[in-house]
Amino acid sequence: MNRTLAFATALAAGMSSAVGVAQTAAPAAPAAASTQPAAAPAPVAPHAVPAKIATIEFEQVAAATNEGQRALQALEKKYEPKGAELQARAQEIDTLKKQLQAAPATMTDAERATKLRAIDTKEKQLQRDGQDAQQAVSGEQQQAIGVVAKKLAPVVKKYVEDNGYTMLLDITGQQGGSVSLLWTSDGTDISRAVLEAYNASSGVAPPVPSAPSPAAHPHASAAPKPPLPKQ
Repeated sequence: MNRTLAFATALAAGMSSAVGVAQTAAPAAPAAASTQPAAAPAPVAPHAVPAKIATIEFEQVAAATNEGQRALQALEKKYEPKGAELQARAQEIDTLKKQLQAAPATMTDAERATKLRAIDTKEKQLQRDGQDAQQAVSGEQQQAIGVVAKKLAPVVKKYVEDNGYTMLLDITGQQGGSVSLLWTSDGTDISRAVLEAYNASSGVAPPVPSAPSPAAHPHASAAPKPPLPKQ
């Protein structure tokens, strides 16, 4: 869910409510024209519209569902071979550097320069391949979570309506976004409740924890999984 869109929608809803109040409070038009000058309408006093506001970390909820966790786990498994390959190449480069450092003093400058160029070429290629792999992982992660997000949206809507909320703000990454959340009271974040409601309705069991594997090269690792929503 786009945070700016969510905020704009909520703002539009609030403005619509205010317009309705103003229209209701406005004096009725006179039945017939009068020769007397019309009196200026009395100012409408501000009217507070009852509101019940909730917040949600929509993207994190989608990723933290059983379905989302299974999708991310499958991607992690899919890219394990690529990660292992990049890690092996990084180790090879490290070995070549150590060998060059330990080279005898009899090595000519030309030979040293040739080896340095070879190492530099390998490093640059590893960096490019690592970036390509990272972009591929990130793209597939977004697609997988997007599928879950589409099915999550009706669950969010139903929860909001059933619990009488008048406004819902998506605070996913709000610290760096264009919309700031200035204040919220305890208990307004419905992320955990929506997560549990979706898992219950989806029928998808939690994923089996994967066995720990050797740390892969940084360029090959998948993007970190979002944290579970707060209790």
